Amino acid sequence: MTRLVQSRGRPPLLRRIALDAEPYLYSAPALFLIAAVMLVPLVLGISYAFRDIQLLNPFSGGFVGLEHFQTLARDRAFYRALSNTLWWTGASVFLQFGLGLILALLLNKPFRGRGLVQALVFLPWAVPTFLAGLNWAWLFNPVIGPLPHWLFALGLRSEANNILSDPHLAMWGPITANVWWGIPFFAITLLAALQSIPRDLYEAAAIDGAGPIKRFLSITLPFLAPTIAITVLLRTVWIANFADLIVVMTNGGPADRTQIVASYIFTQAFKRLDFGYASAIALVLLILLLVYSMLIVFLRQTLLKED
Repeated sequence: MTRLVQSRGRPPLLRRIALDAEPYLYSAPALFLIAAVMLVPLVLGISYAFRDIQLLNPFSGGFVGLEHFQTLARDRAFYRALSNTLWWTGASVFLQFGLGLILALLLNKPFRGRGLVQALVFLPWAVPTFLAGLNWAWLFNPVIGPLPHWLFALGLRSEANNILSDPHLAMWGPITANVWWGIPFFAITLLAALQSIPRDLYEAAAIDGAGPIKRFLSITLPFLAPTIAITVLLRTVWIANFADLIVVMTNGGPADRTQIVASYIFTQAFKRLDFGYASAIALVLLILLLVYSMLIVFLRQTLLKED
């Protein structure tokens, strides 16, 4: 009798399946939109890497297999762009993080006019990257910009010329613009993390005789570690794919000394109109960034398990 009552109280199989699938049905429009906007272009872009897609060749579009990757393996310009990408990304992330952390620590202390200073610090983040690149290109121009004359007056340069035309120093121009534009990202996120740290911990550490450096290493840094890991990961991937400043300020020159992989993709796709080869380069960059991201996540999980 008990089993009979329980069996009568159970919903039919189809009804149970419908109840289990109901949450997914509600989210189906959003999932469909994400698939249409993100996954479809991604799949098409990957397929282009194995096809001959040239806009000026009406007979292109056929399947070429690994031909683009074989060409890429012999492309010296790609290896130079890859080396420049490591230098561009590493220097930009290191300087942005260091200066952003210093600003976050300063802004975390109460002082008169802190709101105004925060607005001024975060202002570069609101400037469009295209405009930021033009402004810094003008600043480095000795005809209309002051920076070459300041560097000459300080004895850092033998003459007031444009460093963007110097093969040995050209990369520092976009890096400087990128650091100026990206510091607010770290300052905002790290300041939010700093404000979430309980003040009682600092007071207890001060009572125990811990100095500022000891408090920073034992309290501030461990609390900031998860935020630092995520922001550095996101910013590294972002900057590695970030070609706006390079294209606007140097266009990859002089002599490809500022050509990074992202700008090399832009050159192949929109100047040489070879979308197949550009897609192959983009696929290689995607794989490298995925490996980097998985490595950072793995290291972070390993450190969390040890703690």
